[in-house]
Amino acid sequence: MKILAIETSCDETAISIIEADGSFNDAKFKILSNVVHSQVAEHAPYGGVFPALAKREHSKNLTQVLFKALGLDLVSKSQVILANPISNDKLKEIEKILDREPELLEQFLELIPTLEIPDIDAIAVTHGPGLEPALWVGINFAKALSIVWNKPVIATNHMLGHVFSAFMDEQEFSISDIQFPMLTLLVSGGHTELILMKDFGTYEKIGQTRDDAVGEAFDKVARLLELPYPGGPEISRLAEKFDSSESQQAPKLEFPRPMLHSKDFDFSFSGLKTSVLYTVKKIGKLTQADKEEIAHEFQQAAIDVLVKKTIQAAQKYGAKIVILGGGVAANNKLRKQLTEAVEKNLPNSIIQIPDIKFTGDNAAMIAIAAYFTYLKSGFTKEPLKIEADGNLSL
Repeated sequence: MKILAIETSCDETAISIIEADGSFNDAKFKILSNVVHSQVAEHAPYGGVFPALAKREHSKNLTQVLFKALGLDLVSKSQVILANPISNDKLKEIEKILDREPELLEQFLELIPTLEIPDIDAIAVTHGPGLEPALWVGINFAKALSIVWNKPVIATNHMLGHVFSAFMDEQEFSISDIQFPMLTLLVSGGHTELILMKDFGTYEKIGQTRDDAVGEAFDKVARLLELPYPGGPEISRLAEKFDSSESQQAPKLEFPRPMLHSKDFDFSFSGLKTSVLYTVKKIGKLTQADKEEIAHEFQQAAIDVLVKKTIQAAQKYGAKIVILGGGVAANNKLRKQLTEAVEKNLPNSIIQIPDIKFTGDNAAMIAIAAYFTYLKSGFTKEPLKIEADGNLSL
């Protein structure tokens, strides 16, 4: 099966084409293309993702990203040859679907008819969780393509994509001999949760943040330290400088580890962020050394909680595989310390961590999740009724 996947849950416009084959217990994948257009530069002045801007950028870029994913150059108006003209009946449907994305509609009607129907079997699209204005653009694009190309659709959960991103490789790879239960720590700008996967399609959320997601906390602390957006990599960079300083002594600061000793598997990062705020106000004008120490101690406090909760949950539920997924999975300190903790405390478990280039949002992970979704329940039965769900849960 060849799947073309569309991902627009936040501020990356992404399309991928993969080839998939096999069963739940022995699936083989080949990434044929994986194009990601980042909107970081557009959102940087706001210090975070601005939903209306994300929606507009997706509308502007989706068709261009599609052409790149298909390995094609955009055609100019003088070069237009209608390889697959749109009938009047289909035209009315598409105009209705893309009514709220006029720029995308214009590009769609101009360029999509110039394409031969690609050699794909299905279209996958993220329908949640995420920013609903952004999600709708991708969903509507998928619906319109489905009509023109007469291809089925697989509505796909974004977080399930992050689960399977841990198994992705450069181009060709297998996902086989999966042992359950699996425990996934999903950490990003919008999510911090522990998901227990008892079987394919059977999930239980056993812990989640009660306030800020950890990635959100990183961004907010970065703003307190007057660091550029996105804040996570900047905090990590400063923390590494503190760690590698030749004159480094033990840090003088100590931030709280919220809910570290609670009897559940929930998280809270609001109090940690507030502690940083009070420290910044107390110090006043921050030196570079102050920023490095704050970044180090904040990052370590967050990691301490994430690692301890994950290990305790894995021990309680007998997890045979521990997975780290989501944008914050790119944090080197978290990757290292969670790996060490699993090896020390869970000798009968293995840990799966995605390559850093696959930690961010991408469409290849959505295509892989879509394949397993298809194996479990088939194609989405009424694709034109797919709706965005910003709070969609596994």
